[in-house]
Amino acid sequence: MSFLDVLLLAACVFVVGWWMFASSRQKPLLRFAPALLVVLALLQFALEGFYWQLIPAYVLILALTLMSFLQRGEGRGFGKIVGAAGLGILALGAIGPFLLMYPAPYLVKPDGHYLVGTHIYRWIDTSRPEQATDDTSDKRNVVVQAWYPAAANASGPHSIYMDGLKALPDNVEGLPSFLLRSFGGIDTHGITDAPISDDLRKWPVIVFQNGYGASRAFYTGLITQLASRGYVVLAVDNPYEAVVTQLADGSVVYTVEHFLENDPDRTRFMKGRLDLRVEDIKFVLDQIARPDAVGPRLAGHLDLDHVAAIGHSAGGAAAALAMDNDDRIKAAVNIDGTLYGGVSDRKIERPFLLIDSDHSESGHSTGNEAGNRLLAAHFGGERQAWEIKHANHFSFTDAMLYFPPPARFAVGQLMGGARGPEETQHATVQMIDAFLRGPLTGHPEDLKAVVATYKDIVSRPE
Repeated sequence: MSFLDVLLLAACVFVVGWWMFASSRQKPLLRFAPALLVVLALLQFALEGFYWQLIPAYVLILALTLMSFLQRGEGRGFGKIVGAAGLGILALGAIGPFLLMYPAPYLVKPDGHYLVGTHIYRWIDTSRPEQATDDTSDKRNVVVQAWYPAAANASGPHSIYMDGLKALPDNVEGLPSFLLRSFGGIDTHGITDAPISDDLRKWPVIVFQNGYGASRAFYTGLITQLASRGYVVLAVDNPYEAVVTQLADGSVVYTVEHFLENDPDRTRFMKGRLDLRVEDIKFVLDQIARPDAVGPRLAGHLDLDHVAAIGHSAGGAAAALAMDNDDRIKAAVNIDGTLYGGVSDRKIERPFLLIDSDHSESGHSTGNEAGNRLLAAHFGGERQAWEIKHANHFSFTDAMLYFPPPARFAVGQLMGGARGPEETQHATVQMIDAFLRGPLTGHPEDLKAVVATYKDIVSRPE
């Protein structure tokens, strides 16, 4: 909530209280109070725009304005009680929406040494047709948002939180799209097109993959924390799978699903999605090796010998498969992801980290367990598996931060995740940082030291 939001709501509650308890001598002064509320509402609208949470406040201001014009003397008896109760209900109604969902949520703030810069690349892989459309001339778009350590003196506007905010589909990950219309006001903590820090000549690289159907935006809190600790994080969006993506030509596209016949549990469908993601990651690795593709901002600043693949949910499985398929990836982290399909026949001697949410709360399937055992056996380098108790599948994302603490508590009672997104994300980032810091060997003792600082993070059997 902004200062103007708080000021407007506080003024509404104050006027209601004054109206309910004012003395007879103060009543004439109350006729001017609604006019001041109208001015304040217009100022808020002019500076910050409209969002649905303020509709009940507007209704309350309208009611107070009508009362100021229509009031004839002081109400008595039962009528006075009813009027006071009505005003009280309207005042609670004005506050209520802000207890359900923030107009512009507050993300977990980066806690590393560096400011964070960001730049969006909208690349086209001309060698691959787009499978999701009927137009045979369409080529595969791959959208990448780079988050990186910025120069200490960097300044400027924060990046926009999500692609296509003005053209969202009706439903965004289970939420009606109108609830997200004001998300352009979210402070992403990423400075648009900031110069990269020169503390290091080259920075380690993380290719990050989001969960199935999710936008890269939903992981901004986790990603910016990693970037602030000294990584260039390339967050990959998957057009026609992500809920909303803006392509290189400026068009906005949504999820397209072509389910397969004789695939009741959609295992083959999901395997196809993971295979497509692996090809997208390979293309990203090709692009960042080309100075003309990344431009002067990042060209020459990427340590291509220190590349890790990380992802959440389907993105975590895709990260593991990408390391299986591409020797340029030196380490992988699977955050709560389920593997569909198998792995190659060759043994991979590179470090692999599994971070799971609480199995008793997220309901991990038998397929998830089997896939994780297969990955653990397949990667012969240092591998570790940890379970963050009291974290649910969405605790790694920004989703729970969309809700203020009262609503978050209620959602947590239904879905689990009492640890909360802030602590879950901080723990996850610290574990990943310990795993990837310096030479890519897995750093088991460093990782265990981080885990020891948190309660109820337990080792998973391999």
